[in-house]
Amino acid sequence: MGKNLLIGKKGIIFGVVDENSLAWSVAQKCIDEGAEIVLTNTKNAILLGNINDLAKKINTPIIECDATNLDDIQNLFEQSINLLGGKIDFILHSIAMSQNLRRRKEYDNINYKYFEQTIDISALSLHKILQVAKKNNFINTYGSIVTLSYIASSKYVCGYNDMSAAKAILESIVQNFGAIYAQSHKVRINTISQSPVFTRAGGSFSGFKYFYDFTEHMAPLGNANAEDCANLCVMLFSDYTRKLTMQKFYNDGGYSQTSMSENFIDYFRDNSLSRFNE
Repeated sequence: MGKNLLIGKKGIIFGVVDENSLAWSVAQKCIDEGAEIVLTNTKNAILLGNINDLAKKINTPIIECDATNLDDIQNLFEQSINLLGGKIDFILHSIAMSQNLRRRKEYDNINYKYFEQTIDISALSLHKILQVAKKNNFINTYGSIVTLSYIASSKYVCGYNDMSAAKAILESIVQNFGAIYAQSHKVRINTISQSPVFTRAGGSFSGFKYFYDFTEHMAPLGNANAEDCANLCVMLFSDYTRKLTMQKFYNDGGYSQTSMSENFIDYFRDNSLSRFNE
């Protein structure tokens, strides 16, 4: 049962593919909190994923949109405002894809065409959404945009490949566009740096399950799951955070601030992973 934090608010959720998507959990939580939303993704993602199942479950429309295409984005906003009966109050940008990751390309031998696609889909799509929204005044005063990032934007994570650069650019867009949009329209833009979660995108880099296990034991509170991410998104969409913008929130159980934890030492000890004898 929700707390009615989003009563009267209208939103667009980018990036639902299937029930493992972070966007899936966020969409459900927004509905629980009283919001009206539109779900959106590309034609292929709609055909190949389970987004229609979620739309039926929460009685929400789906609008096809390629977030790298300015005309598609314009059409998405216009249709959403028409369907929802007013301007937009919040947006979730949960879009990421790398063919270099999917094809297991090594970082020192990547395909540059794929690299450009990674940047366009995973980072520049946010800039395009914001640019169209600002030019047309599609978002209400004190509206909120949240995008999902990862600690690899600023620290080396083996196997994360060109997605690291995409996340760094994404966070730069949040800072730069965040300042401009706040001053001109009082619209907020924030980033959540999320714990690893078993999503279609997250699980595409090699060694993911081992890294998930590592962070689970290193983080003092353990990994934050999809529900934790959804709860934080709702808070950032709500009026309780009207003065928060241009921030990166680490939703990771304290992992980003921890060099060594008791849990991790115990994990090494219990699994005889240390090369030293006690």
